[in-house]
Amino acid sequence: MIQGRTDWTRDEISALFALPFNDLLFEAQTVHRANFPRNEVQLSTLLSIKTGGCPEDCGYCSQSTAAESGVKATKLMDVRAVLQSAAQAKDAGSGRFCMGAAWRNPKDRDMPALVEMVKGVRAMGMETCMTLGMLSESQANTLAEAGLDYYNHNIDTAPENYANIISTRTFEDRIETLEAVRAAGINVCCGGIVGLGETREDRIGFIHALAAMPHPESVPINALVPVKGTVLGDMLADTPLAKIDEIEFVRTVAVARIALPQSMVRLSAGRESMSEACQALCFMAGANSIFTGDKLLTAPNAGDDKDGALLSKLGLKPMIAQPHGHLEAAE
Repeated sequence: MIQGRTDWTRDEISALFALPFNDLLFEAQTVHRANFPRNEVQLSTLLSIKTGGCPEDCGYCSQSTAAESGVKATKLMDVRAVLQSAAQAKDAGSGRFCMGAAWRNPKDRDMPALVEMVKGVRAMGMETCMTLGMLSESQANTLAEAGLDYYNHNIDTAPENYANIISTRTFEDRIETLEAVRAAGINVCCGGIVGLGETREDRIGFIHALAAMPHPESVPINALVPVKGTVLGDMLADTPLAKIDEIEFVRTVAVARIALPQSMVRLSAGRESMSEACQALCFMAGANSIFTGDKLLTAPNAGDDKDGALLSKLGLKPMIAQPHGHLEAAE
């Protein structure tokens, strides 16, 4: 388990957000270099192994049955097809393979296939991550025994804003799954989404909630991709809130880096609409992982060629990931 302060106050987080931009980035980069190799970014790939038909009503999600987004429900992918996708991701330079299923929680009948997916991806020498909804203790233990490196379960937003985004499960439900994952010995991947129409106070509460728990080993920071047919997509599509101010987004990444110094901060969804300058500032602010490929679950992504060109322009090198989170620089 990584170490880090868990006694952060909201006033301290708020003070970081209020720093002059250059001072904030300087502090964030200083913290980053004290904990991670400089100029290195982990390349990750995300695959939807079971799409659509989720009974949760997350206001941002096109895979919810409450959304009218046109996403059709599918069955769980065949293990061989998942492993083929993982092999292709590795060939494209990814060191981490993440598998997501649109479930409230997995059924026990699905666990054997999930176990085979984890074992198969690990055998390729890649880090493994899954996001399957809520987990029972026994399911978490089963995935741990299979060798799962990370389990993703985002808190999404500040505790006090959570009910505005989701009504079918509580913030405490999320925490229970995170506790089961930790107890099983799996690394925690937990972050959230900005640009939901939240206030800076909500972003302060979001970072504070992450910093007040045992620090997640992995923290994805997503910018909302408004999808027509979802509650938030329809609500925010024609408003300035649909795309968070890039400077404020970079501030959020920087504050996360400072408050969570040893966590991998993952620049996740929303990059396809970010300028290269914004992404460069996010790397300066301490982001050290991106998702590559043309799609994230159902949302568009920047694509391998575009990412490769940007990393080359910035002089950034990909990390080589070994199972259980050991990262080495690529030659």
